[in-house]
Amino acid sequence: MSGWVLEPSYAELAEDFGSLDAVFALEGERLTRDPLSEVIRVQRSGVNYYVKRYTGAGKGLRRYLGKPRVKSEWQNLKRFAKWGIPTAEVVAWGLERRGAAYDRGAMITRELPGTEDLSALARRHDPRLANRAWVDGVSRQLAGYTRTMHENRFTHNDLKWRNLLIDEQSRLFFIDCPNGDFWRGFWLNYRITKDLACLDKVAKYHLSATQRLRFYLQYRQRNRLDACDKKRIRHVVRFFEGRE
Repeated sequence: MSGWVLEPSYAELAEDFGSLDAVFALEGERLTRDPLSEVIRVQRSGVNYYVKRYTGAGKGLRRYLGKPRVKSEWQNLKRFAKWGIPTAEVVAWGLERRGAAYDRGAMITRELPGTEDLSALARRHDPRLANRAWVDGVSRQLAGYTRTMHENRFTHNDLKWRNLLIDEQSRLFFIDCPNGDFWRGFWLNYRITKDLACLDKVAKYHLSATQRLRFYLQYRQRNRLDACDKKRIRHVVRFFEGRE
């Protein structure tokens, strides 16, 4: 697939967002950059937009085989929206191939005003993390959205606090999911455990054991653990042993 799509409701931005050439010509505040991609922030009519541009899919056969990372990014955010998981709105997206090889692609999302990621709260020891009612409210949202994702046999595969945004009304949003995918059987169970372990990797330093257990019970929609739950929790807490 090659092509570019701009959501009709953003047609007034066609001069800047209407084609892949226009998007790659945009100038803005660079936020991140790696060998394959970069993210810039641009403002139009007082609204910030995040432009992620990919100039490669990897070396060798990666340019020909599998789904380009940028395509996974926009598809997964759209899946979240379809499943009722709050996420950033995808404004425009698309990619370009040169013959059979992936050449370049981009995705534009609209800002989520007044948000910051949970890892930022953890780094500065935000007092909200010591507020039991606030933590419980966020925990219930996170448990519900994570359960919805897993019930669809889909895992995020990078479900870290930095990929969870919270706004001023304590509403939670899932972002940045280029590695998310569908799984079955053993691999689904393994990936679910990894998602839960990614969440707990930071939680264990900032939340009590009771709060962490309560999150798991909320996720499972039950009041007490059974033998399978206890086994999974053991796997979760040991998942990153020796790798931190």
